[in-house]
Amino acid sequence: MSEELNNEYWRLVEKGAKAAGRRYHVSIEYNGPLQSNLSEHMKLIDMAISSKVDGIITQGLSEEKFTPLINKAMKKGIPVITVDTDAAKSKRVSYVGTDNYRSGYLAGKALIAGTKGKAVVGIITGSFEASHQKLRVEGFKDAIKNKPGIKVVDIKASNITKVQAAEKANEILSEHPDVNAFYGTSALDGLGIAQVIKRQGHEKKIYIISFDTLPETLQLMKQGIIQATVVQKPYKIGYESVKLMHEFKKGRHIPSTIHTDTGILYQKDIAKGDVSP
Repeated sequence: MSEELNNEYWRLVEKGAKAAGRRYHVSIEYNGPLQSNLSEHMKLIDMAISSKVDGIITQGLSEEKFTPLINKAMKKGIPVITVDTDAAKSKRVSYVGTDNYRSGYLAGKALIAGTKGKAVVGIITGSFEASHQKLRVEGFKDAIKNKPGIKVVDIKASNITKVQAAEKANEILSEHPDVNAFYGTSALDGLGIAQVIKRQGHEKKIYIISFDTLPETLQLMKQGIIQATVVQKPYKIGYESVKLMHEFKKGRHIPSTIHTDTGILYQKDIAKGDVSP
């Protein structure tokens, strides 16, 4: 169950899940809202429970709202594995994905290095509700909190859309013309920020750190518009989650948490960096 059906990141998760499905002879149904929508996502999970599927792999976008649904599925004998965003207080059997707090912390450290500890920062986050987005902001803030030369002046939410990310970045620049760095907590946030920076001709003046390695992100890095990006492993997340579900259904013990690899890809390293999905 993906956050956004046609998001390239989630298509890589789907690709990994279906590869594991072929390997373990598991039928995979990929579903989710067309655009990030908490209520619709929850409705789709409830429909899957009613359909008596053999297992559910989903984000735990809001621990408060998703925990009752996850627990409902588990009570009915439908195991749930969370991916990308955990609902750790629920009865889910496992979580597979990025350590979102750590990824935000790494982004903060990268921004410190890239700006030499002096920056006025605007943050575009996908959602103020989604726990993984909140953790990415929290980790970032903790990384920079002892750096008096770095100041976050505004945080705006994009609803994980490139269009709204661009609109919010433009608002921040209008309201805070001294901003010289941006942090985008999702792939589409970074792309929206870059669109505005490119249009306004600020490529050489504003440092951008984004998330993920979508083809457009990599192209913008080559052009010098995005300076760094947090690298996740969506294909591996999809593959490992299905593999774990298969093992759980076979009665085998599985770990309660698997954190997939996370790192920073810098513009200068893009030619030699590992950007495989």
